[in-house]
Amino acid sequence: MSLTSPDDFARAFANAWSTRDARRLTALFAEDADFLTLTGVWAEGRKSITETLAGELLGAFSRVKLVTGRSKRRDVAPDVVQVMQRYVLSGIVHADGTDAGRVGAVLSATLLKGDTGWHAVSAQFTAEA
Repeated sequence: MSLTSPDDFARAFANAWSTRDARRLTALFAEDADFLTLTGVWAEGRKSITETLAGELLGAFSRVKLVTGRSKRRDVAPDVVQVMQRYVLSGIVHADGTDAGRVGAVLSATLLKGDTGWHAVSAQFTAEA
């Protein structure tokens, strides 16, 4: 998936997450991207990101919904942008199947503009304290 603007990344991420389609999510990343997931897995490259997200979306995050909150954009260079997006996650399931309640998380991504649009080259999705 190519983005015409880095401002579209956070919403596209949330929309792709809602489909539970790891390939659709991973299409937002460059082929050689790095991604630190909510569970602390460091996935390197699109293939590894897809495999990791596929597993996570079938597990504890199988019912999770992302609601967007505050966002911030920082233009680093003409074709490099860093975005931060706060989400509230609901529907997280404990190992015993009980609801874990709502959790705040921040997605921080560095996006690079290429020939086919904007893609994340590095991203971290972390829970807020």
